[in-house]
Amino acid sequence: MSGVDESVTDPYLWLEEVADERCLDWARARNDVVVDRFASSPRFTETQRRILDMLDTDAKIAYPGRRGSWLYNFWRDADHPRGLWRRTTFEEYAKDAPDWDVLIDLDALATAEDENWVWGGAGVLRPAQNRAMISLSRGGADAKVVREFDLETRRFIEQADGGYFLPEAKSQLSWIDIDNVYVGTDFGAGSLTDSGYPRIAKRWRRGAPLADAVTVYEGAAGDVAISAGYDRTPGHERHFVGRATDFFNEELYLLESDGALIRVDTPTDAGTSWYKDWLTIRLKSDWEVAGRTYPAGALLVADLKEFLDGARDFEVLFTPDEHTSLHGYGWTENHLLLITLQDVQTKLSVLTPGVDGWTRAPLADSPSMATTSVLNLDPLEGGDEFMLSTSGFTTPGTLLAGSVGGATTRLKQEPGFFDADGIETEQFFARSEDGTMVPYFVIRHRDHRDTPRPTVMSGYGGFEVSRTPAYSGASGIGWLEQGGTWVTTNIRGGGEYGPQWHTSAQKANRHKVYEDFAAIARDLVARGITTPEQLGAVGGSNGGLLMGVMLTRYPELFGAIVCQVPLLDMRRYHLLLAGASWMAEYGDPDNPTEWEYISKYSPYQNVRADAKYPPILLTTSTRDDRVHPGHARKMAALLESQGHRVWYHENIEGGHGGAADNKQSAFQAALIYEFFSELLR
Repeated sequence: MSGVDESVTDPYLWLEEVADERCLDWARARNDVVVDRFASSPRFTETQRRILDMLDTDAKIAYPGRRGSWLYNFWRDADHPRGLWRRTTFEEYAKDAPDWDVLIDLDALATAEDENWVWGGAGVLRPAQNRAMISLSRGGADAKVVREFDLETRRFIEQADGGYFLPEAKSQLSWIDIDNVYVGTDFGAGSLTDSGYPRIAKRWRRGAPLADAVTVYEGAAGDVAISAGYDRTPGHERHFVGRATDFFNEELYLLESDGALIRVDTPTDAGTSWYKDWLTIRLKSDWEVAGRTYPAGALLVADLKEFLDGARDFEVLFTPDEHTSLHGYGWTENHLLLITLQDVQTKLSVLTPGVDGWTRAPLADSPSMATTSVLNLDPLEGGDEFMLSTSGFTTPGTLLAGSVGGATTRLKQEPGFFDADGIETEQFFARSEDGTMVPYFVIRHRDHRDTPRPTVMSGYGGFEVSRTPAYSGASGIGWLEQGGTWVTTNIRGGGEYGPQWHTSAQKANRHKVYEDFAAIARDLVARGITTPEQLGAVGGSNGGLLMGVMLTRYPELFGAIVCQVPLLDMRRYHLLLAGASWMAEYGDPDNPTEWEYISKYSPYQNVRADAKYPPILLTTSTRDDRVHPGHARKMAALLESQGHRVWYHENIEGGHGGAADNKQSAFQAALIYEFFSELLR
């Protein structure tokens, strides 16, 4: 199949029937081939064992989520493959072996209820912290069942006893108080958007039937999602609703007690939030207001009440430059913490409001070739305390705790899970087709600098997702320790240089993402790091689309490709599951003007029988209800029919992450490294 003639019937459309037994039999047959070929060797078995041991070990950091005096954690290990939801105090957590209070044993629950439960998260009622909304999915899907849980009795509260319950759907449920919640879910015909998310937000009182919940806001079918929430900051309590008109634009409204809506009239593509009376606006495009233009990537602050009254007086807290972007920010009780990236390396600052304006100071040192994240800010009950998490490609995670103005202390340190002796990280820049310099990191042993080596480059390039240095024990075990070179790319479409690094590669400019990745592949060869025959590439989801384009447009650059949970049929992506929500990123295939540029790269429509493609491994999950498994299935079938070298593996559960537990995660990781080890020599 080639070209974009819509009159040609897709012979593999039947593979979009997710749970049809014919489709599952088709997948199982190919799974057997993959297991036979790549998952049966002693090397695979040993790699899988070591990765699973790493995932199951008690030595890894149990990263907590802070809620006042409690630290919550979800934990998986060999004895609890589905996981434990638990909590402890800060004082206890600081010990080498904390005493955790187990709230839910998901393995026991799944056995008792004969359900394939996968953890989906918990929303704890504050400040009492005696109730929680627990989200559980079957097999790892995005759609979840939501149930109310009593943290004192350690039991779910049944509907018959007045408990909140939502059947499986892509729902949004948030606490107002013990007897009231905001809910968005599948209320019946017409209640979901075209993307499958809530179109209607309602206020639901305990004990009332869901059908009697009171509508507070309705969006349009073409919106992505509608949400509602409650800010419980003492003295600054606010109800609000959000209308996401597409993936990157949202209208925000304050909801008055009489049901009236007050628009927070900031740019819809900006990141808008508030704390007490401070309104913060992180711009994603230039904003001209009150005779002044503020640049994309800037962070502005204003008095919320004055802003709502019409004032447009802003203090500029951050301005980007050619090398520096704002990566994140968050409040303690009295300070605003900023995380910036300077050529994809972290810097931390603390900003403090005062009568004479804002002051700035360094927060803490952050090592080079590493990423430092700020965690567990709790301005409501945590004062000015914070946690820092730091890791690099060869440096295991470290968790520190501190308070603004005081010293930071180390709480936890993970051990190394692979032999990193002699393995170093370097940063290079490649020149893309339009002259843009694109950074990437190379991780390799210092003794291999003079000889081209088997190399795997990974990429994503979309949705303003930044890919920063982070420890990966799996790639260390499965690839670096074996003498391979690993490359992390920072191509456009991500957010490494601020929002314009992303917006410059949307829709009609999507080709820049692929040109950047190809430029890095060529640069790796030009520097003598690898050869085309030794170069592999891996990516998932939007990164899976990237892999599909590399296969069909740049096949000569690669010796092997792994394409995970991918988008590939861009003619139909908007019709499958959550695909409609991504049209702001890629464009609308039903619009002839936009299909014109999408059609030029859509992998499924650009496969050619007479092309010479590198071998490819396609992986997906039956239970992925975000990116439809039909993308990978149809691509595999098409490539097979034309005689190309293709392998296909489908996890029958696992959701968009591809795995539902540590054992499945270890299998998926080991499979990738074995595939590359076999084919890149």
